[in-house]
Amino acid sequence: MSELLRIENLSAGYGEAVVLHDVAFSLGEGQTLALLGRNGTGKTTLINTLAGATRQHGGTIALGGQLALHKLQPHQRAAAGIGWVPQERNIFKSLTVHENLTAVERPGKWNPQRVYEMFPRLAERKTNLGTQLSGGEQQMLAVGRALVLNPKLLLLDEPLEGLAPIIVEELLRAIRRITQDEGLAAIIVEQHPQAILAISDHAVVLDHGTIVHADTAAALRAQPEVLDRLLGVAR
Repeated sequence: MSELLRIENLSAGYGEAVVLHDVAFSLGEGQTLALLGRNGTGKTTLINTLAGATRQHGGTIALGGQLALHKLQPHQRAAAGIGWVPQERNIFKSLTVHENLTAVERPGKWNPQRVYEMFPRLAERKTNLGTQLSGGEQQMLAVGRALVLNPKLLLLDEPLEGLAPIIVEELLRAIRRITQDEGLAAIIVEQHPQAILAISDHAVVLDHGTIVHADTAAALRAQPEVLDRLLGVAR
């Protein structure tokens, strides 16, 4: 399996404040990484750094074995293959669902029709403005917007946070299809470790901006005592 992403000695943060310290890991094409840790440990900062939304103080980020991602601006990273779904979702709330998708669409196998197939709720609301969507529908739209960029790597920052259980199940099925069936590589930050470990290949746990545990997702999922020690949650 070819290597898609390699991070070496990464240090980053906001302004002069350094949040991440010497982070290093790699991810193969088509693989999914669960990025775990307690609140405030640097998970969102790492996702934001990959997307180009923080200040990088050191280290390198390579995409596809050659491209120096750390040298690119955020819009250049999106063009290079980074699909980012931040916590804030960042949909265009003054545009319709369909306009949100077509405004950022790039050539490839993911198009608005495929997004509607995956999320029938969006198909039913394609003429609704972003402001007229529920939180769960906005999250579906944010994922759809990232997909129609036809990325090589999908970054999902707490995609299930604050959503109703029925929406959580719908999104989990979609994420499983995107990653396992469609083979799109992803890094997923989530506060529900067991749910994400079940659909991931690898897992990394952050604490105080450094990696304190790395293993296969299956191995970590099978060790609730380790999850409890690292995250304070065994289920």
